[in-house]
Amino acid sequence: MIYIYSSFFFVLGLIMGSFFNVVGLRVPKGDFLKEERSYCPKCKKTLKAYELIPVVSYLLQAGKCRGCKEAIAPIYPAIELLTGLGFLSSYLVYGFSMELGLSLVIVSLSVIIIVTDLTYYLIPNKLLLIFLPLIMIMRFVAPLNPWWSSPVGALVGFALIFAVILLSQGGMGAGDMKYFFVLGYAFGVTHVLLIFLLSTIYGTLVNMVLLAMGKVTRKSKVPFGPYISLAALTVLFVGEPMINWYFGFF
Repeated sequence: MIYIYSSFFFVLGLIMGSFFNVVGLRVPKGDFLKEERSYCPKCKKTLKAYELIPVVSYLLQAGKCRGCKEAIAPIYPAIELLTGLGFLSSYLVYGFSMELGLSLVIVSLSVIIIVTDLTYYLIPNKLLLIFLPLIMIMRFVAPLNPWWSSPVGALVGFALIFAVILLSQGGMGAGDMKYFFVLGYAFGVTHVLLIFLLSTIYGTLVNMVLLAMGKVTRKSKVPFGPYISLAALTVLFVGEPMINWYFGFF
Protein backbone atom coordinates (compact mmCIF):
# COMPACT_ATOMS: atom_id res chain seq x y z
CA MET A 1 0.00 0.00 0.00
CA ILE A 2 2.89 2.35 0.63
CA TYR A 3 3.62 2.45 -3.10
CA ILE A 4 0.00 3.31 -3.92
CA TYR A 5 -0.11 6.07 -1.31
CA SER A 6 3.29 7.37 -2.37
CA SER A 7 2.20 7.55 -6.00
CA PHE A 8 -1.02 9.29 -4.97
CA PHE A 9 0.75 12.01 -2.99
CA PHE A 10 3.38 12.53 -5.70
CA VAL A 11 0.79 12.93 -8.46
CA LEU A 12 -1.37 15.12 -6.21
CA GLY A 13 1.69 17.29 -5.59
CA LEU A 14 2.38 17.61 -9.32
CA ILE A 15 -1.21 18.73 -9.93
CA MET A 16 -1.18 21.15 -7.00
CA GLY A 17 2.20 22.48 -8.14
CA SER A 18 0.63 23.47 -11.44
CA PHE A 19 -2.11 25.25 -9.53
CA PHE A 20 0.41 26.95 -7.23
CA ASN A 21 2.20 28.35 -10.28
CA VAL A 22 -1.05 30.06 -11.23
CA VAL A 23 -1.62 31.29 -7.68
CA GLY A 24 1.91 32.66 -7.39
CA LEU A 25 1.72 34.47 -10.72
CA ARG A 26 -1.80 35.89 -10.45
CA VAL A 27 -2.41 36.72 -6.79
CA PRO A 28 0.17 39.55 -6.64
CA LYS A 29 -1.45 41.11 -9.71
CA GLY A 30 -4.93 40.78 -8.23
CA ASP A 31 -6.32 38.86 -11.21
CA PHE A 32 -6.49 35.36 -9.72
CA LEU A 33 -10.26 35.13 -10.22
CA LYS A 34 -10.45 37.22 -13.37
CA GLU A 35 -9.04 34.61 -15.76
CA GLU A 36 -10.65 31.17 -15.94
CA ARG A 37 -8.26 29.46 -18.34
CA SER A 38 -4.48 29.25 -18.35
CA TYR A 39 -2.72 30.98 -21.20
CA CYS A 40 0.73 31.60 -22.63
CA PRO A 41 2.10 34.83 -21.09
CA LYS A 42 3.85 35.66 -24.40
CA CYS A 43 1.22 35.11 -27.11
CA LYS A 44 -1.85 34.91 -24.80
CA LYS A 45 -2.92 31.64 -26.44
CA THR A 46 -5.40 29.72 -24.28
CA LEU A 47 -3.80 26.41 -23.36
CA LYS A 48 -5.45 23.08 -24.12
CA ALA A 49 -5.85 20.40 -21.46
CA TYR A 50 -3.03 18.31 -22.95
CA GLU A 51 -0.72 21.31 -22.68
CA LEU A 52 -1.29 21.51 -18.93
CA ILE A 53 -0.13 18.07 -17.82
CA PRO A 54 2.39 18.79 -15.04
CA VAL A 55 6.03 18.31 -16.12
CA VAL A 56 5.02 15.94 -18.96
CA SER A 57 3.67 18.69 -21.24
CA TYR A 58 6.82 20.74 -20.73
CA LEU A 59 8.99 17.79 -21.77
CA LEU A 60 6.82 16.80 -24.75
CA GLN A 61 6.80 20.39 -26.03
CA ALA A 62 10.57 20.66 -25.56
CA GLY A 63 10.02 23.58 -23.20
CA LYS A 64 8.29 25.75 -25.83
CA CYS A 65 4.79 27.12 -26.39
CA ARG A 66 2.95 25.32 -29.19
CA GLY A 67 1.61 28.64 -30.44
CA CYS A 68 4.43 31.17 -30.52
CA LYS A 69 7.34 28.70 -30.00
CA GLU A 70 8.74 30.93 -27.26
CA ALA A 71 10.56 29.19 -24.45
CA ILE A 72 8.48 28.32 -21.40
CA ALA A 73 10.09 29.43 -18.16
CA PRO A 74 11.61 26.39 -16.43
CA ILE A 75 10.14 27.58 -13.13
CA TYR A 76 6.81 25.98 -14.15
CA PRO A 77 7.97 22.33 -14.24
CA ALA A 78 10.43 23.01 -11.40
CA ILE A 79 7.64 24.12 -9.07
CA GLU A 80 5.44 21.21 -10.14
CA LEU A 81 8.23 18.72 -9.47
CA LEU A 82 9.22 20.38 -6.18
CA THR A 83 5.62 20.25 -4.97
CA GLY A 84 5.30 16.62 -6.04
CA LEU A 85 8.44 15.69 -4.13
CA GLY A 86 7.31 17.80 -1.17
CA PHE A 87 3.92 16.07 -0.95
CA LEU A 88 5.57 12.66 -1.34
CA SER A 89 8.12 13.43 1.37
CA SER A 90 5.35 14.69 3.65
CA TYR A 91 3.63 11.32 3.46
CA LEU A 92 6.83 9.30 3.83
CA VAL A 93 8.05 11.30 6.84
CA TYR A 94 4.79 11.92 8.72
CA GLY A 95 2.42 9.19 7.54
CA PHE A 96 -1.30 9.76 8.11
CA SER A 97 -1.25 12.22 10.99
CA MET A 98 -2.05 15.83 11.82
CA GLU A 99 1.61 16.59 11.11
CA LEU A 100 1.01 15.37 7.55
CA GLY A 101 -1.65 18.03 7.08
CA LEU A 102 0.63 20.70 8.49
CA SER A 103 3.48 19.52 6.29
CA LEU A 104 1.32 19.77 3.15
CA VAL A 105 0.32 23.31 4.15
CA ILE A 106 3.95 24.33 4.69
CA VAL A 107 5.01 22.83 1.35
CA SER A 108 2.19 24.67 -0.39
CA LEU A 109 3.06 28.03 1.18
CA SER A 110 6.77 27.56 0.50
CA VAL A 111 6.45 26.84 -3.22
CA ILE A 112 3.94 29.66 -3.81
CA ILE A 113 6.32 32.14 -2.19
CA ILE A 114 9.16 30.89 -4.37
CA VAL A 115 7.04 31.83 -7.40
CA THR A 116 5.90 35.22 -6.13
CA ASP A 117 9.29 36.34 -4.88
CA LEU A 118 11.22 35.19 -7.95
CA THR A 119 8.69 36.82 -10.27
CA TYR A 120 7.70 40.01 -8.45
CA TYR A 121 10.21 40.34 -5.57
CA LEU A 122 7.17 40.15 -3.32
CA ILE A 123 5.76 38.00 -0.51
CA PRO A 124 2.07 38.98 -0.55
CA ASN A 125 0.41 39.72 2.78
CA LYS A 126 -2.80 38.06 1.56
CA LEU A 127 -1.00 34.72 1.19
CA LEU A 128 0.41 34.88 4.70
CA LEU A 129 -2.98 35.91 6.08
CA ILE A 130 -4.54 32.84 4.46
CA PHE A 131 -1.93 30.35 5.64
CA LEU A 132 -1.29 31.68 9.16
CA PRO A 133 -4.79 30.82 10.51
CA LEU A 134 -4.51 27.32 9.01
CA ILE A 135 -1.17 26.79 10.73
CA MET A 136 -2.44 28.19 14.03
CA ILE A 137 -5.46 25.87 13.97
CA MET A 138 -3.27 22.85 13.22
CA ARG A 139 -0.85 23.80 15.97
CA PHE A 140 -3.79 24.11 18.36
CA VAL A 141 -4.89 20.56 17.50
CA ALA A 142 -1.32 19.19 17.39
CA PRO A 143 0.76 21.53 19.59
CA LEU A 144 4.51 21.52 19.84
CA ASN A 145 6.18 20.34 23.03
CA PRO A 146 6.31 22.70 24.85
CA TRP A 147 3.19 24.42 23.52
CA TRP A 148 4.67 27.90 23.94
CA SER A 149 7.37 27.14 21.37
CA SER A 150 4.97 28.17 18.59
CA PRO A 151 4.19 31.76 19.72
CA VAL A 152 7.74 32.29 20.95
CA GLY A 153 9.10 30.88 17.69
CA ALA A 154 6.93 33.33 15.75
CA LEU A 155 8.28 36.25 17.79
CA VAL A 156 11.88 35.05 17.48
CA GLY A 157 11.56 34.64 13.71
CA PHE A 158 10.04 38.10 13.39
CA ALA A 159 12.69 39.67 15.65
CA LEU A 160 15.59 38.04 13.79
CA ILE A 161 14.64 39.53 10.44
CA PHE A 162 13.67 42.84 12.04
CA ALA A 163 17.21 43.04 13.46
CA VAL A 164 18.71 42.15 10.08
CA ILE A 165 16.65 44.87 8.39
CA LEU A 166 17.84 47.45 10.91
CA LEU A 167 21.51 46.41 10.83
CA SER A 168 21.68 46.05 7.05
CA GLN A 169 19.55 49.13 6.40
CA GLY A 170 17.05 47.26 4.27
CA GLY A 171 19.05 44.17 3.26
CA MET A 172 15.87 42.14 3.72
CA GLY A 173 12.22 43.09 3.32
CA ALA A 174 9.15 43.25 5.51
CA GLY A 175 7.73 40.29 3.59
CA ASP A 176 10.65 38.12 4.72
CA MET A 177 10.01 39.24 8.31
CA LYS A 178 6.32 38.32 8.17
CA TYR A 179 7.17 35.01 6.47
CA PHE A 180 9.51 34.14 9.34
CA PHE A 181 6.73 34.96 11.80
CA VAL A 182 4.48 32.38 10.13
CA LEU A 183 7.23 29.78 9.92
CA GLY A 184 8.20 30.42 13.54
CA TYR A 185 4.67 29.58 14.63
CA ALA A 186 4.69 26.39 12.58
CA PHE A 187 8.16 25.14 13.56
CA GLY A 188 8.87 26.57 17.00
CA VAL A 189 11.95 28.27 18.42
CA THR A 190 14.75 25.78 17.71
CA HIS A 191 13.69 24.93 14.21
CA VAL A 192 13.06 28.52 13.10
CA LEU A 193 16.63 29.34 14.18
CA LEU A 194 17.82 26.47 11.98
CA ILE A 195 15.71 27.81 9.09
CA PHE A 196 17.37 31.20 9.53
CA LEU A 197 20.84 29.62 9.49
CA LEU A 198 20.17 27.44 6.45
CA SER A 199 18.48 30.22 4.45
CA THR A 200 21.54 32.41 5.05
CA ILE A 201 23.86 29.61 3.92
CA TYR A 202 21.76 28.85 0.84
CA GLY A 203 21.53 32.52 -0.11
CA THR A 204 25.25 33.09 0.34
CA LEU A 205 26.30 30.04 -1.68
CA VAL A 206 23.88 30.65 -4.56
CA ASN A 207 24.70 34.35 -4.78
CA MET A 208 28.42 33.57 -4.82
CA VAL A 209 27.86 31.29 -7.79
CA LEU A 210 25.67 33.87 -9.57
CA LEU A 211 28.31 36.56 -8.95
CA ALA A 212 31.03 34.30 -10.35
CA MET A 213 28.90 33.62 -13.44
CA GLY A 214 28.16 37.31 -13.91
CA LYS A 215 24.41 36.78 -13.57
CA VAL A 216 24.14 39.35 -10.78
CA THR A 217 26.22 42.16 -9.33
CA ARG A 218 26.70 43.22 -5.72
CA LYS A 219 24.06 45.89 -6.32
CA SER A 220 21.49 43.55 -7.88
CA LYS A 221 18.17 43.07 -6.15
CA VAL A 222 18.02 39.43 -5.08
CA PRO A 223 14.85 37.84 -3.62
CA PHE A 224 15.47 36.05 -0.33
CA GLY A 225 12.09 34.32 -0.07
CA PRO A 226 13.14 31.28 -2.16
CA TYR A 227 16.07 30.61 0.16
CA ILE A 228 13.77 30.83 3.18
CA SER A 229 11.38 28.39 1.50
CA LEU A 230 14.12 25.91 0.64
CA ALA A 231 15.44 26.14 4.19
CA ALA A 232 11.93 25.58 5.57
CA LEU A 233 11.50 22.48 3.38
CA THR A 234 14.88 21.17 4.51
CA VAL A 235 13.98 21.60 8.18
CA LEU A 236 10.50 20.18 7.59
CA PHE A 237 11.91 16.84 6.46
CA VAL A 238 15.37 16.51 8.01
CA GLY A 239 15.45 19.22 10.67
CA GLU A 240 15.14 16.87 13.63
CA PRO A 241 18.02 14.60 12.51
CA MET A 242 20.16 17.67 11.84
CA ILE A 243 19.53 19.05 15.33
CA ASN A 244 20.13 15.66 16.97
CA TRP A 245 23.37 15.28 15.01
CA TYR A 246 24.55 18.70 16.12
CA PHE A 247 23.77 18.21 19.80
CA GLY A 248 25.37 14.78 19.63
CA PHE A 249 28.73 16.52 19.73
CA PHE A 250 28.05 17.92 23.21
